[in-house]
Amino acid sequence: MEPGPSTGSRPAGPGPCLNDPGGACQATSACSLRPAGAEPGCSVAAVLPAGGCGERMGVPTPKQFCPVLERPLISYTLQALERVCWIKDIVVAVTRENMEAMEDIIQRYQHERISLVESGVTRHRSIFNGLKALAEVGSNSKLSKPEVVIIHDAVRPFVEEDILLKVVTAAKEHGAAGVIRPLVSTVISPSADGCLDHSLDRAQHKASEMPQAFLFDVIYEAYQQCSDHDLEFGTECLQLALKYCHTRAKLVEGSADLWKVTYKRDLYAAESIIKERISQQICIVKDAKEDEEYVDLLEEMLKRDLKHVNVTSGALHHSDGNLQQVVLQKCYNFVCVNAQNFDFQETQKLLLMLEESRLSILYPVVVVSVHFLDYNSVPFGGKMESLLRIREFAKEVKKRNILLYSLLIYYSQDKLKLQESLRQGATIIDTLIKERNPGLIGQLLVA
Repeated sequence: MEPGPSTGSRPAGPGPCLNDPGGACQATSACSLRPAGAEPGCSVAAVLPAGGCGERMGVPTPKQFCPVLERPLISYTLQALERVCWIKDIVVAVTRENMEAMEDIIQRYQHERISLVESGVTRHRSIFNGLKALAEVGSNSKLSKPEVVIIHDAVRPFVEEDILLKVVTAAKEHGAAGVIRPLVSTVISPSADGCLDHSLDRAQHKASEMPQAFLFDVIYEAYQQCSDHDLEFGTECLQLALKYCHTRAKLVEGSADLWKVTYKRDLYAAESIIKERISQQICIVKDAKEDEEYVDLLEEMLKRDLKHVNVTSGALHHSDGNLQQVVLQKCYNFVCVNAQNFDFQETQKLLLMLEESRLSILYPVVVVSVHFLDYNSVPFGGKMESLLRIREFAKEVKKRNILLYSLLIYYSQDKLKLQESLRQGATIIDTLIKERNPGLIGQLLVA
């Protein structure tokens, strides 16, 4: 067993709660914000079997390592567990061939409380290896035997803290607990000749999902007693607890977000969900010395037309903590207004602040550099040349997972024309933030 490294600086928390569309969540503050009594009151660890080859995915890379927004899927699942501060240890079972890749993921995304064990050739054997690592702790081990252990799939990245708390609390009382969901399709049983034998009443059956939780002694004893046939062909941990320890699991109704990434199309669905949830907040940044008239109009237009987005604003002052607080709250979308400056100095200041914050470790950060131009009074050619220089900056910051775009909004004394330009600008900003298309970085878009 090799504990995963945790080096370098890291953002104040592991990023926004992917299941909280209205805001952000920091692991460091989760405990202090949780209502009294909202912890399980026992020691908890988690085991993630991650030794699968992704055969049903139809791609050479195991699905847990497939990239979603250029980040491995398993990293999102680890993040979801890490932000639950009462989970003390997270044990990941991976194949020997993928051990180095997993260590690189832990280091690159600065995951914490992660230990690695070698997986078995089947799902049950991988889980058993993880349980052994927690049970057979020695004086040199950083692990400790928990009272309750969570078993969760490495390819279910959208698990919420409240469902984890429910299954742990139920397991503490009943010995075992698992999440269930209604069946989507009717289950049928075919005969030996390939014809229908009988079908099950869908209303009387449920789909078993993850996470599941157990009193550690219950599930460990079950695995110690189970047969080789169970270890080779079984997949249901709750059944082992029932069969070998006579422990009837408490079933907990889960949400639709607990679905498992199984097929290639599921990767696109996961990416879409993540994009949507990190696009719920926009911060408009500006220099306080600038004329704020058009900034205010743009902010008003964004708030009015993008009702699904929380729009805030702040000034680029070293002494002003408002913008810093926005960064720490995990806003991943910035509109930087350079109202009187075509050399995008304010955008450069923002980029420097974002790089220093290391905010983009976990998710791509979008920065839209906005410039206003009065076509009738400002020489166009020289200003355009300055704006096009942003391409080089965009290529450079892309290496640090920051997506930089440039937007030119025509300024007009005609209020109707100005409102139309601002409306088009707001639509472009919304699209850039939602799509996060790296192919458009550095491009000058015009509204």
